[in-house]
Amino acid sequence: MASGSPGGGQPVAAGTAGLRPLGRTGLAVSPICIGTSPLASMPELYGYEVTQDRAEATIRQALRGPFNFMDTSNNYGGGSAERRIGRALAAAGGLPPGFVLATKVDADPVTGDFSGDRVKRSAQESLERLGLDRIQLMYLHDPEYHLTFAAAMARGGPVDALTALRDQGVLGYLGVAGGPVRLMRDFIATGQFDAVLSHNRYTLVDRSAGPLLDDARRRGVAFVNGAPYGGGMLVKGPDRQPNYAYRPASPAIRDAVRSMQRACAARGVPLAAAALQFSLREPRVTATVVGVSEPSRIGEITALMSVPIPGELWAELDALTVAPEFWLN
Repeated sequence: MASGSPGGGQPVAAGTAGLRPLGRTGLAVSPICIGTSPLASMPELYGYEVTQDRAEATIRQALRGPFNFMDTSNNYGGGSAERRIGRALAAAGGLPPGFVLATKVDADPVTGDFSGDRVKRSAQESLERLGLDRIQLMYLHDPEYHLTFAAAMARGGPVDALTALRDQGVLGYLGVAGGPVRLMRDFIATGQFDAVLSHNRYTLVDRSAGPLLDDARRRGVAFVNGAPYGGGMLVKGPDRQPNYAYRPASPAIRDAVRSMQRACAARGVPLAAAALQFSLREPRVTATVVGVSEPSRIGEITALMSVPIPGELWAELDALTVAPEFWLN
């Protein structure tokens, strides 16, 4: 069972009653963060298209609640996610009071440049698309693909540029979002980041982010958990979705998830509800990012949060988790 978790059978609160402090920032966020990557319409990644009208309707629904936290990025769909959010914000008259919007600076999509100058351009592009003059939380996105840790932290480099933007009031707080756990731990150890977003590494079947969770809590850094479904396997099961974390899963992962699927079915619990609540019930997790692709998904998330899950099922799912050698790193 996840450490410090509430007792079995207790659904997780949704909406403003369940707001949590976003680390040391002074902001308060819902346990669900609405992910907007699917709204950029990237069929090569998700297997389906999302029209502009559908995306904007989804964003407008998200702005009405019950969740007050939304995540996007400069590079989702070549900027289309931010443009669609910007149009929805303009129609709504801006961000609702208390709503927290996070975006990410990204490397140049053509050249791969992730210099300090590129960070400044990325931030400006995001502001223009979103129609805002300030972002509450901005992450350094996927540095592992473009930078060494030393290059990221070098004088005049991308982290310096983010810090300067914060000091200028262009952004409120700094975050880092990426995959490798050791690298994310190195970044937050610098003391310069207020939030860390990790993906696919704290799920029913992969607990590799555990040390990062501990570091974040000790340092007062918000931990935002992305991809609680592992890219879809922990919703659809391995027979319909054989990939975990957007790559072919090992036989050990597929077998474990198949066993989890059977255990959940035996108790009338959707696998997706267990996967979502596994993240939500962990006190070291500030918020869990769940991607949405249509307005009805907001209500579906709320319903999954409300499914009672008995303690004995949590114990069985924990016992079915694969050994650490099969986890991501």
